[in-house]
Amino acid sequence: MRSFLDRLFEATGWLAGLFMVATLLAVLSSILGRLMPFFELHGTDAYAGYCMAASAFLALATTLRRGEHIRVTLIINRLSDRAHRWLDTICHVFALLVASTLAFYSIRLVHQSLMFKDISTGLDATPLWIPQLGMAVGTCILALAFAVELADLLTGRKVREDAGELARTE
Repeated sequence: MRSFLDRLFEATGWLAGLFMVATLLAVLSSILGRLMPFFELHGTDAYAGYCMAASAFLALATTLRRGEHIRVTLIINRLSDRAHRWLDTICHVFALLVASTLAFYSIRLVHQSLMFKDISTGLDATPLWIPQLGMAVGTCILALAFAVELADLLTGRKVREDAGELARTE
């Protein structure tokens, strides 16, 4: 199960990278459309935004699992191991609750967009559930990643990181 979850988190990171490349391609096609009127593609600005949002949300879980999220270490590095573990557990529980709530409402938003047949206001008239799906999937996988991190913390698989973290995240 652990290897499956690690592959899932890594896959969402790669997918986020592909959406970042798609953002670049959408922006470049928009620029080319301005330079060459016969090449104009309508809606590329909106698609660049959709791809950027999907990239950001899909990258959250893999960033968390790699320990790349920004942490304020000014206080936690001064704590004893027991206090550090206690504070880390409280923070992970709170983060899991926030991520789960965000996932719930993201899924609800996609469902409502499907029910009401919401479309974008631009010329492309994209059904909004399609770009919202990236946010829903990304937040669900982020909640799963927080659950795995919390389980690792509670079972002792995750140990206190050394001071080398300071240089990497601040």
